[in-house]
This record gives sequence, structure tokens and C-alpha cells, in this order.
Amino acid sequence: MKVAAIIPAYNEERTIGQVVSTLMHHPDVSSVIVVDDGSRDATAELARRHGAEVIRLERNHGKGGAMKAGLKCTDADVVLFVDADLVGFRRSHVEELLRPVLNGEAKMTVGRFAGGRPATDLAQTVMPFLSGQRAVCREVLLSAPDMEISRFGVELALTKHVKKNCVSHKEVILKELSHLTKEEKMGLWKGIAARARMYSEIVASVFRP
Repeated sequence: MKVAAIIPAYNEERTIGQVVSTLMHHPDVSSVIVVDDGSRDATAELARRHGAEVIRLERNHGKGGAMKAGLKCTDADVVLFVDADLVGFRRSHVEELLRPVLNGEAKMTVGRFAGGRPATDLAQTVMPFLSGQRAVCREVLLSAPDMEISRFGVELALTKHVKKNCVSHKEVILKELSHLTKEEKMGLWKGIAARARMYSEIVASVFRP
């Protein structure tokens, strides 16, 4: 099956290059699409430099909107969604996410950090359904409602969709993988404010039909 990797990215120049490079060198990934969601830094330039196709959104659409924009630009059978701020991302993580879907064991995988950094490990242990690392069959994504308006609630919206419709899904462990926190990227107070906005968008997805 054809696999496309889609990376929604907003001001991720510190990490986007390594994430794209890992995906570009994986034999199962036929294309890498970075959706630059209104960044004000060098995210788009660095993504192109490392070989990705870049879709530039002039204004910020939120994570769900960026993921939907990427989906519209590929006809791949399987879409691998990967966050742009990963630390320690390796080929083995790509394989863990893709293998169950390519082998027909599941229509969606959800990756959970383990053995990376305590803060990110704990967050994903408590709320694994919020993980941005997923491999998903195209038909599941096309039938999922509200992706483009869910913003940071998009992962929860996808999880609700597959459970409601009894779509086969599997959690996989991504060892020694982590990501930069909002506080690390933006500074303490801006990071806390961004985290509060993120959680408000997630809560909105909880109550969306």
C-alpha cells in the first residue's frame, strides 16, 4: 500500500529537519508532506531543504485543519501523521506505527512514548488518546467528521470516531521517543498560555457530537 507521511507544523524550525530526514529515508514512505500552518520562522525552508513537499497555509488553521489540508494533497492508502517537534525520532518508530496497518492487523495505530523523558512519558500514559503519532487507513480519515475544525482536539476526535464505529485500532509503544514541550519552545508563560488553549480545544472535542 502507498504510504504518505503528513507533518503538521507551526514554528518548528528546531526539530523539523530531523523528523523529515527520518521519514525521507524510510523505504515504506513514498512521500513526506509538511503542512506549514502559518509559521513565522524557517520551518518551511528547512522542511524543503530536507526533501519534503511543503504546503504553506498563510494563516493558522490549527492542527486538525493542517492535517486535513495535507490529506487533500495525497491519494495514499495509508497516512502516517507525525508531530514536527519530536526528539529522538528513528526508523524503528516509523516501523512500529506502520507495521500493524500494512499487515492488516488494524486500521489505525496510536503511538505512545515510553522511556523517553519523564514528563512526556507521563502525559501519554495518562492520555494516550492525545498522541499525534498515528498511521491511519485513508477510508477512516475520509469518514471522520470535524477534522478541520477540531484544532488540537483532532486526535481525540479520531479516537472517538474509530471507537464509535468499531474500527480496529492498536496502541504501539515508541521507545525512547519524546517531544519538546510548549514551555521549552516558547518560554514558561507563553508555553503555559499555549497549553491552556490546547486543552480548551481538546475539551471542546469531548463535547462535540
